[in-house]
Amino acid sequence: MSGDVSELARRLAREAEAVCRHYLPNGKRAGRYWVVGDVHNTPGRSLFVRLQESSKGPAGKWTDAATGEHGDLLDIIRESLALRGFREVAGEARRFLKLPRHEPQPVAKPLRSMAPAGSQEAARRLFAMSGPIEGTVVETYLQRRGISQIHHGGSLRFHPRCYYRPDEHLPTETWPAMIGSVTDLEGRITGVHRTWLDPHGFDRVRLGKAPIDTPRRAMGDLLGNAVRFGVVDDVLAAGEGIETMLSLRYVLPTLPMTAALSANHLSAMLLPSGLRRLYVARDADAAGDAVQAILTQRAEATGIEVIALSPRLGDFNEDLHIFGLEALRAALLLQLVPEDVVRFLHSSMATAE
Repeated sequence: MSGDVSELARRLAREAEAVCRHYLPNGKRAGRYWVVGDVHNTPGRSLFVRLQESSKGPAGKWTDAATGEHGDLLDIIRESLALRGFREVAGEARRFLKLPRHEPQPVAKPLRSMAPAGSQEAARRLFAMSGPIEGTVVETYLQRRGISQIHHGGSLRFHPRCYYRPDEHLPTETWPAMIGSVTDLEGRITGVHRTWLDPHGFDRVRLGKAPIDTPRRAMGDLLGNAVRFGVVDDVLAAGEGIETMLSLRYVLPTLPMTAALSANHLSAMLLPSGLRRLYVARDADAAGDAVQAILTQRAEATGIEVIALSPRLGDFNEDLHIFGLEALRAALLLQLVPEDVVRFLHSSMATAE
């Protein structure tokens, strides 16, 4: 029986994308992953199915960042069709493997070698083409968000004419953009996050972002990785948005931080070895509650202490923008462990003075 299971799983893994398109049609391909809401084919971006073998594991394996569940393509077939025993699952898998495949139409090869759109190579190239943020619309944007001192440690850059394509049916546009490097635990760039900005100024509705449908997008290998500010030793603060974490870095410039870019990615973020304490800078919403629970369970299982940092409003950038620097500092004073108050908060105040 175990041999049958392994062989079926291997055969399905060789056709992982076809399996996903058939059983999870409400999802879509994102780089090396198929992304969908859950194993029941709910629209969303919580569940990631690996489509190609990589250093992170074999093709066909999946993780639901919202629940922590994981499995292989046989599990996908079972759950998506609500099948009961292995006999039903195996029968359906064998039926699928016998179906004819619709081969994609051949396309003319480009005259020169180009990095595939959305790939790690394309992400690295975009970051390399970008320049410092000082004196640019990126610096202005962050300062208008209340972040007067931007302690980004080189993780942010500026691109004056970053491509933006609304969808496959519309022409490509160019807008100035803030480019954040997404890196793995070894510091290798695996992706980038783009925030397209309005070159004409800041307004209360869009808060400085470009007047387009999706002014924030990420590309590359994102799962488990993050935009990192500072080098981690034994204490780390992690949250969702770049602006959220830069707001905290304004108050705590020596505390290493990461921005995982979304609640789902935060709950699935890989934790560095040697980490002793993790501060979760949660957003004040249901997704923030779920992230806190999942990260706490994962971290405490490896002996890491987890402490929630909770904003008064929706997130810490909103707190900084509305209440100001001193109010945010006072709020963090009550939430940090006493030794970290001395190590990070008081030391930053002394440096500022």
